[in-house]
Amino acid sequence: MSNKKELLWQSRFSLPFDRDALRFSSSVHVDKALFREDIQGSTAHVTMLAEEGIITPEEARQIIAGLREIETELETEALVPHWEDEDIHTVIENRLKEKIGAAAGKIHSGRSRNDQVATDTRLYLRRQIRTLDAALHGLQKILVSKADACKETIIFGYTHLQRAQPISAGHYYLAYFNMFRRDRDRLADLFRRVNISPLGAAAFAGSTLPLNTERSAVLLDFDGVFSNSIDAVSDRDIVIEFISACSMIMMHLSRFAEDLILWSSYEFGYLEISDAFATGSSLMPQKKNADIAELVRGKTGRVYGSLVSMLTIMKGLPLSYNRDMQEDKPPLFDSAETTIECVSIFGKLLEHTTLREERLAKLTAEDLSLATEIAEYLVRKQMPFRDAHRVTGRIVSHSIASGKTLPNITLEEYRTFSTLFENDIYLSLKPEASIRAKKSRGSCSFSSVEAQLEEARKLL
Repeated sequence: MSNKKELLWQSRFSLPFDRDALRFSSSVHVDKALFREDIQGSTAHVTMLAEEGIITPEEARQIIAGLREIETELETEALVPHWEDEDIHTVIENRLKEKIGAAAGKIHSGRSRNDQVATDTRLYLRRQIRTLDAALHGLQKILVSKADACKETIIFGYTHLQRAQPISAGHYYLAYFNMFRRDRDRLADLFRRVNISPLGAAAFAGSTLPLNTERSAVLLDFDGVFSNSIDAVSDRDIVIEFISACSMIMMHLSRFAEDLILWSSYEFGYLEISDAFATGSSLMPQKKNADIAELVRGKTGRVYGSLVSMLTIMKGLPLSYNRDMQEDKPPLFDSAETTIECVSIFGKLLEHTTLREERLAKLTAEDLSLATEIAEYLVRKQMPFRDAHRVTGRIVSHSIASGKTLPNITLEEYRTFSTLFENDIYLSLKPEASIRAKKSRGSCSFSSVEAQLEEARKLL
């Protein structure tokens, strides 16, 4: 673009804008990502202007045809924005003037840059919410598939990163399914607040022109129109809320990634990540690193940083619009792109992980994680739970000191701790029995996992 283009706001100034000040304030390198939304919003606005008799049908036709040509030019990079164009809105309007002449100036009738940008932002958010929701849906499908394939595979459940109780691997995968289910619910709820049109708010006080704001909303497939013109242009709740939702999604991914990183290590050895999703070391030939999971975990910090940036930008702004709000685009765009990319790549990574079932079967059969079954066995024999807990603790100490696993302690030894022990104690000292015995709703029992799977399939 030529550096001789007029800045759209300059009419009352006698001196040209300082070039360093223009470079500092230019946002076109960021907001060029909104060119489709800007053209979509302008097309709807011009259509409404013509229908209301504010501009002629021929002027509207020329403007819309020009906008479509500009959209193609931007898509094909035949038109490349330059920092001296200030922002993408200036790029489009100046290019339109080159194409159709003075009629281009009527595109802004009854509209301010403020409600124009607010509209573009909502159109962008609407698109990204749908894209992110689709990515989460795909990840949930993978989780259901993994849960179904591993519903009878026994793994350790953990608390405090210590082995706690044996559980079904399917139960584990479905825990993350439910986390991402809530993430999708949050996005759906946010979509309602996003899908409101700010067009007609103008700078912040509305317009004296007979605008049909409801018609503009319909043309853009919005659900309604803002009830307060100041609020329509001066707030960025939806940006903050979207990045907050992204932060929650990234937090869930990061926790999941941490499990994969730990479980794929030599010390755990619970699962194998496909070579296609692991890296090696430039120095140590034996290394196999879970780099994709680590990058997802690391990128979580970027999204958190974007959330803090937005909250800080908005915290002291008086009503209504302030130029500070131009800085909402970098954190918004980065959060959306980062989160969508992380959800998508994590799904592919997860598809290419395999549980090491033989090792898990051996470990779970010999581990102290069955101790809770002993305490609950004694409770079923009418011993108070606190007493059963103390007795079981002494048995665990004996197991460690003697080097005997719980199933290998003899009945005579068990009876030295309580005469309530009978041969049926050994029925409880199997991981499969421990899992099957769970009765509470949403538990890790195989039957409960099957019911959860059925519910998940219906939700998808």
